[in-house]
Amino acid sequence: MFSGKRAVITGGTHGMGLAIVKALLAGGADVLTTGYNERNVEAAQRELGPKAHVVRSDTTDLADIDVLGKLVEEKLGSVDYVHINAGFAELEPFDAVTEATFDKTFAINTKGAFFTVQRLLPMISEGGAVVFTTAVADGTGTPGMATFSGAKAAVRAFAQVLAAELLPRRIRVNVVSPGFIKTPTMGVATASPEYREHFEIEGAALTPLGRIGTPEEVAQASLFLAFGATFTTGVELPVDGGIAQGLVPLGSE
Repeated sequence: MFSGKRAVITGGTHGMGLAIVKALLAGGADVLTTGYNERNVEAAQRELGPKAHVVRSDTTDLADIDVLGKLVEEKLGSVDYVHINAGFAELEPFDAVTEATFDKTFAINTKGAFFTVQRLLPMISEGGAVVFTTAVADGTGTPGMATFSGAKAAVRAFAQVLAAELLPRRIRVNVVSPGFIKTPTMGVATASPEYREHFEIEGAALTPLGRIGTPEEVAQASLFLAFGATFTTGVELPVDGGIAQGLVPLGSE
């Protein structure tokens, strides 16, 4: 299905990013993926095997982003699909947010996304695709997610502008917007196992479809935007069980 395709996935050593990488490899693509945590990088390389290029890279560091660009040039040459998935969330009430948390959230989710695409852009083939991961929180006003929501909303804005600027090269730029997804961290890396379990139960209750999603479902949506939706650019595709649409199941008050 993806034979001959070359892809770069940031934040691909666990969760949604890893599901995308696995689907690409299963379809015959050549994939380079990144992670920040060294143990996750090593574990992903063992799991994925020699067909995948798994590298440690700090998305907040422009020097690391430049090295990533050189690695992509060396390992892949040109690229058909770039997915910016690296992200970070910290649940804090508005009045508890510190400068350190604010800066970290925007550095990972926003600065890293922007400059990674800028560095890789010359290598993206004409007619290729860029997909960003945002979140349903970028437009729902969720309490405790002020910095994360703002950072992801900025990415959504970047994607729209980039979609317009890349029209002459026929590179499509889209966004996949997950809701509650069953990943190892449930989207909050610093949360305790007990909190993640609670978050999963709460997520299922808040999702109109009555359950949380899987990383594989997000992967399928991203791959659709990358390779299937050839007449689609500048859109945000929710993968959230109906949350963003405000759906209410029949019989609910």
